[in-house]
Amino acid sequence: MANAKPRVIDSYRTFWPHYLQEHATPSTRYVHIGGTLVAIALLIASLVLFNGWLVVLAIAAGYGPAFTTHYLIEKNRPLTLRYPLWSFAADLHMTFAWLAGRLTAELRKAGVAAP
Repeated sequence: MANAKPRVIDSYRTFWPHYLQEHATPSTRYVHIGGTLVAIALLIASLVLFNGWLVVLAIAAGYGPAFTTHYLIEKNRPLTLRYPLWSFAADLHMTFAWLAGRLTAELRKAGVAAP
């Protein structure tokens, strides 16, 4: 399996279900959602306070815990390493789907067992 060629994803429409499958464990999703919400709050604060250091903190708050969950819980590599823009968009997509109460339906469509 070490020689298996990585799957090529050529559209966000294809990427989104794959993203959800790579975030199959609820604790991984919750850490991602929490990190995304904290990062958004820090980015807003950086604009209000004109503080660039809050942008650095937002990046660390968003990606640090998320990367940790991939290595420790999901046992996979973060998709951000291969698909940085789509991964960022999917983090926001997942967060806002959760806030809107639509994440469970999205998980079912992607074939991920929802809680």
